[in-house]
Amino acid sequence: MTTVLIADDQAMQRFGFRMLLESQDDMTVVGEAANGTEAVRLVDRHRPDVVLMDVRMPGLDGIEATRRIVATGARTRVLIVTTFDQDAYAYDGLRAGASGFLVKDAQPEELLAGVRAVASGDAVVAPSLTRRLLDAYVHHLPASATARQPREQDPRLSALTDREREILTVIGQGWTNTEIATRLHLAESTVKTHVTRILSKTGSRDRVQAVILAYDTGLVQPA
Repeated sequence: MTTVLIADDQAMQRFGFRMLLESQDDMTVVGEAANGTEAVRLVDRHRPDVVLMDVRMPGLDGIEATRRIVATGARTRVLIVTTFDQDAYAYDGLRAGASGFLVKDAQPEELLAGVRAVASGDAVVAPSLTRRLLDAYVHHLPASATARQPREQDPRLSALTDREREILTVIGQGWTNTEIATRLHLAESTVKTHVTRILSKTGSRDRVQAVILAYDTGLVQPA
């Protein structure tokens, strides 16, 4: 059974999420929070598998709440649920340690699949969709925030081999393991080994965090 905490300042939004999640045999909602402070407190009390985290909430917002939850080292993973045209903080949420994000107009099956993916330790979005969503988000940032130059000497990249840096770059471009294996003429098991080493060496929690790293270090530029 996957346990979920819902953090959103809109009661109707929380109600809708609860109805959807509890319609599933393998999910249960253990609590609801109307702001970030409540979310942090309820995570400490219930230790849910996943938090559905809104960003804009009164008091402590979802970004800082995510940062505090992740900093505890708890097994709870955070799924940011936001709206591009109203919310410019999804990228910051991922950098704060969230395991992924979805937009609020996602189809119900996409939200359910996202919760299951995050609960199992995977990224909530497919790699190709991750790239598309990040590119869409970056276009809402000020020009200064997107004018990134490659930082080849970034300490987070220094431990990577040339092959690992190449694979991190294409992960940032949205390639799946199968695509990497096919295009770089590698066995898929070899690709998985490289990905595991990349995550370990860079301190990335999951594939989504690796994509953020590729953007931050300039290995990948917004499309």
